[in-house]
Amino acid sequence: MGARDRGLWWWARRRSALLDCALAALAALECALGGYSLAAQRFHLGLGWAVAAAVVGALGGASLLVRRRWPVVPVLVSMILVPGLFGIVLLIVALYTMAVSWTWPSRRRRALALSSVVFVETLAVTLFSFLAVDPQPGEQAPATWVFVLIAVLVAVGLTVPPLVTGLYIGARRRLVESLKDRAHGLEAELDLLAERASERARRARLEERTRIAREMHDVVAHRVSLMVVHAGAVERIVARDPERAAQSAKLMAETGRQALNELREILGVLRMSEEPVAQGPGQLAELPRLVDQSKAAGMVVTLTVSGSRQPYTAGAEQTAYRVVQEALTNAHKHAGGAQVSVLLAYLPNGVRVAVVNDCPSGAGEQVRLPSGGNGLVGMEERVLALGGSFTAGPEQDGGFRVQALLPSRLAVRPDPLV
Repeated sequence: MGARDRGLWWWARRRSALLDCALAALAALECALGGYSLAAQRFHLGLGWAVAAAVVGALGGASLLVRRRWPVVPVLVSMILVPGLFGIVLLIVALYTMAVSWTWPSRRRRALALSSVVFVETLAVTLFSFLAVDPQPGEQAPATWVFVLIAVLVAVGLTVPPLVTGLYIGARRRLVESLKDRAHGLEAELDLLAERASERARRARLEERTRIAREMHDVVAHRVSLMVVHAGAVERIVARDPERAAQSAKLMAETGRQALNELREILGVLRMSEEPVAQGPGQLAELPRLVDQSKAAGMVVTLTVSGSRQPYTAGAEQTAYRVVQEALTNAHKHAGGAQVSVLLAYLPNGVRVAVVNDCPSGAGEQVRLPSGGNGLVGMEERVLALGGSFTAGPEQDGGFRVQALLPSRLAVRPDPLV
């Protein structure tokens, strides 16, 4: 706020103070002339009394300086000066200020009472001034009802317009203020909604990054682990068993191609629209092939399938497949030479997959593989997102078990209309 708009005392702006000073000066001049005329001409008092009356009138008119701080003060002063038939400017401005500044209807009774008193007083003084004048000799005086009508019109003209105008302006100001408050509230609410939307977008981006990272980990970790295992085997046997080394190299190439194909699928989904991607006949049917790849890498692994085969949604089958894939990768990393069992069971309450490895005996030569430590976390997030249960931990005999159960509601039901 600039220096020109800075408030002064009870005025919010300096131009409001200048306006009140101008109105007070005008009212003071009118009241001073009225007081002087009343004392000198009507009551025929001396000059000293006339000057004193003018000073009192000027002070009464100057009461408009406090109209914004104490609106009732100018009204009371005008009620004192009205019997002297002066202070018209003071009366009009005081009634307007009272109506515009007092909250309606919380002070309705007080405003109506003061306005009624001013109206009655103005009517009585005007009517008395008309009736107190004696007619000139030979001049016929108007009827009394004429004086009453004129007095009523004068009283209404002096009190009703400023009161009604003040009420209208005050109501309009309060309406504008309430609209501004609502606008500020809506703006604050929109800012809050924008912040929440930004936070949701940030969380969505974080979740999407986590999902993509999980997909990349599931695709790359298993395939690359197999490739590293085969590469270590090739390095060890290339001199004494070239045929087996060639077979391992062939498996490495096949595993690499599979990893590239899965990476292309993921990158293709990222580049395409948000339409779901078809997953084929079901990834649980690919578990035997996954187990065979681990066998080819030197792992002693068996697959056991129990229960009546039932198709599940693409997301559920992919999650179960990824659990087995990640568990086998962990077995390659941490349990080299141990026997591994892959269990797939179709149960009434869902489908269960489990990968259990025995305690590593140390007989098998291990290839040290890097580990990011996010495999189990990613598997648990996948399963819990579908409403299933996930457990992973050591067995009593020193082995390790990874198990996931997906609910039966994810099963693909046959269409009854077909």
